[in-house]
Amino acid sequence: MIEVLIVDDDTRVARVNAAYVEKVAGFHVAGVAHSAAEALHRLETLPHVDLVLLDHYLPDETGLMVVQEMRRRGHQSDVIMVTAARDVSTVQAAMRQGALQYLVKPFAFAGLRAKLEAYAELRRTLDGGGEAEQAEVDRIFGALSAGGEPDLPKGHSATTTELVRRALMTAEGPLSAQEIAERTGLSRQTAQRYLKLLERTGRARLTLKYGDAGRPEHRYEWATRP
Repeated sequence: MIEVLIVDDDTRVARVNAAYVEKVAGFHVAGVAHSAAEALHRLETLPHVDLVLLDHYLPDETGLMVVQEMRRRGHQSDVIMVTAARDVSTVQAAMRQGALQYLVKPFAFAGLRAKLEAYAELRRTLDGGGEAEQAEVDRIFGALSAGGEPDLPKGHSATTTELVRRALMTAEGPLSAQEIAERTGLSRQTAQRYLKLLERTGRARLTLKYGDAGRPEHRYEWATRP
């Protein structure tokens, strides 16, 4: 089980988040805290904490301060920020201090479940140990970014989105919609629709390939590819 510490100053929100966590297979709530001091105390006294769901606005200190103090004390628990703080400076600071994910309040159960399932996928990937080739590195970072868009537009499937994502991530270069269709078994029209979705959300990058005549061919690659 993945042991989770929930940190939120609002006791009602903390209870709701705890209930959400317990509904996701493989996760267990190890404890709840309502302040920075209580969170750090829980980390010192609980037998084991894998993951901290951390609010930024706490009555005594900020969530980012909690992360800094955790690391100073040697606590290596992973952190997902779960907060109403949406200013870019806070998001950037959380990223730089090692938060794996950032979930903006308010959110539905599906939003948190997507983050937790992505985290579980990351844990499974890392538990294999050993050395990583580029494809494996891409898969690790892909697990981190998975779940970033739990609320898909109407008519889009998370399974199909993942199918297209994996095809892009494992490709050696940009692919056309037809090439994605051939690799995934989807129709060209469906592949094109999902590629446009990934491009709109910043996950895929569009390039144009110009031929001798006619319209340029649209080609896509995974946005995190160097």
